[in-house]
Amino acid sequence: MLTQIVVFILGLGILYLGADWLIDGASEVARKFGIRPLIIGLTIVALGTSLPEFLLNLFAVAAEEDGLAIGNIIGSNIANIALILGVSSLLMPLTFDGSALKKEYPIMLAVTGLFYMLALDGQIERTDGMILVSGLVAFLVFVIKDSSGSSSESNTVTAPPPQDDALFVPHSGLMKWLHDDKTGPFMRVLLIVAGMAALAIGARLMVEAAVSMATMMNISPVIVGLTIVAIGTSLPELAASLMASAKEESDLSVGNILGSNLLNILFVIGVVAIIQPMEVEDETLGIHMPIMIGFSLLLYPLASRHHRLARPGGLLLLAGFVGYMVFLALPYL
Repeated sequence: MLTQIVVFILGLGILYLGADWLIDGASEVARKFGIRPLIIGLTIVALGTSLPEFLLNLFAVAAEEDGLAIGNIIGSNIANIALILGVSSLLMPLTFDGSALKKEYPIMLAVTGLFYMLALDGQIERTDGMILVSGLVAFLVFVIKDSSGSSSESNTVTAPPPQDDALFVPHSGLMKWLHDDKTGPFMRVLLIVAGMAALAIGARLMVEAAVSMATMMNISPVIVGLTIVAIGTSLPELAASLMASAKEESDLSVGNILGSNLLNILFVIGVVAIIQPMEVEDETLGIHMPIMIGFSLLLYPLASRHHRLARPGGLLLLAGFVGYMVFLALPYL
């Protein structure tokens, strides 16, 4: 048990570094090219923080642990909204980009509903995977077009943010290299790639340690997927969102969560299902998926007022998450 605890702490340290590098690199890309931070969060940051879910699901279905794989995605999406946005808003109230609730949030909600409908027959088959991957392509096309339109408007209406703008103040010693004409482009890419790699490694170490401890306590794979594994693979999102919130990059934080929930379904479930179809248990369909949809729906009334998720709303989300964890743990107490 001591070994697992040490590995868990080591993973946490690597995770912190990965989040710091990823946010620094991503915010610099947004500043350099005049791209909305929300778009960076929806794509680069979300993809990087979804890699642990993808790797874990790939390994899980290869070991015929479909319950662990599906539970991981459902639990991770619940944790993204209830735990991560809840904690982030308690640290600092999150201001949503005005378009996020009109464009990206409805897409996330629709994809969540599509996931549920495809699973109603008890399986996520290869055809379902192809539908989800097609949705991923459509979403990326939408994001690119929306980003191009926003960048064009930004270039014609306002100048790019100055280098010392509060939104993009360098917070790391490495950031000085990002402003150098010669090393800047290389360092921006290096920071993003290094951040993604560290997030994946750190999360993997933590999940392996957590799963080992859960196995010792004889907890079922589905519950492990919904709780320990889901929280473990959501730690990159938590670290990245907390880092973004602390650096007053709330658009990156919100974009990261919306994008991560989208990519968890479209990318992770879609690609893994094409490789290996997955079984969905009745309990998952009857209880856990509706709870995931419920948390997704709850986000809108909490954030629609002034496009802001304030501390009371965050506290409600966090309380809901704790209640759900208690509900899952009760049979084992």
